[in-house]
Amino acid sequence: MTLLGRPSASEARSEPGADPSTGAASRPSSLAAYVRAYVALSKPRVIELLLITTIPVMFVAAQGVPPLGTALATLVFGTMSAASANAINCYIDRDIDRAMRRTRRRPTAMQQVTPRGTMVYGLTLAVLSTVGFAVFVNWLAAGLSLFAIAFYIFVYTLLLKRRTAQNVVWGGIAGCMPVLIGWAAITARLDWAPFILFLVVFFWTPPHTWALAMRYREDYAAANVPMLPVVAGDRRVLLECVLYSWATVVVSLLLWPVADTTPLYPVVAGALGAVLLVQAHRLYHQVRAGVTGPRLRTMGFFHLSNAYLALLFVAVTVDPLLANVVG
Repeated sequence: MTLLGRPSASEARSEPGADPSTGAASRPSSLAAYVRAYVALSKPRVIELLLITTIPVMFVAAQGVPPLGTALATLVFGTMSAASANAINCYIDRDIDRAMRRTRRRPTAMQQVTPRGTMVYGLTLAVLSTVGFAVFVNWLAAGLSLFAIAFYIFVYTLLLKRRTAQNVVWGGIAGCMPVLIGWAAITARLDWAPFILFLVVFFWTPPHTWALAMRYREDYAAANVPMLPVVAGDRRVLLECVLYSWATVVVSLLLWPVADTTPLYPVVAGALGAVLLVQAHRLYHQVRAGVTGPRLRTMGFFHLSNAYLALLFVAVTVDPLLANVVG
């Protein structure tokens, strides 16, 4: 779970059956390869990021270990929901994917899966995930899941991605939804705590994505996708990365009073935030000093931001367990 609406470094990897040197079509030659092509449409590495935010919030909502059946159902249908949005995104963006080195090996770009097959796969998963949430979890989780799919497809992919440099800022809302879905799955309602974590992911998304986009700006330019690093200079991009990183860290600390956490959470959140901010400021100071291009090492910040989010949500998971032990 990029989180929904965000690219991932793993997208640069080869897809099964693709010819990376020519970009020519390569139909799967076996059932296993055919299955792998459909799995690749789901963008499993992106879904992993989504699960990183879904699981911890269920622990907070349950104030301990969540009910196993509900948690498993949420993970299964949440995975299907994210896979449906990712597959439909591949269908819509297959022209962009063919133009970008980073994505030209996706099954749709390589014609390993037909456009019709891709759309049927995505729509089927959307229906099954929504019905599954409604039947086995609750209607609120089902509605939030359906909203996330629709937002990613209609708002991010169709409306924002090709038109504005703010695409990942507002389009990233879809990637924040697993936090609300996980909370709703356990409590059948929403509260301030999940909205705080929603905002953490919301503010974390732009600098994380722009760091990767700076590495692949030529790809986005070739595909006419106006990512911020394509339409603005490095100095402005990194300044915004600093500002959004500060917002991420400040909002993350608000969970302490809102969710009444133990001291563990703010200590971990503060330490992780300090590391994130140091790296963001370091990149900004480098660009102000005239450092440009690959020497900026923005991919280091990209990987650091991944680790930041993962470890922050580990603290979110552990904190209610610790509270039960000491309480």
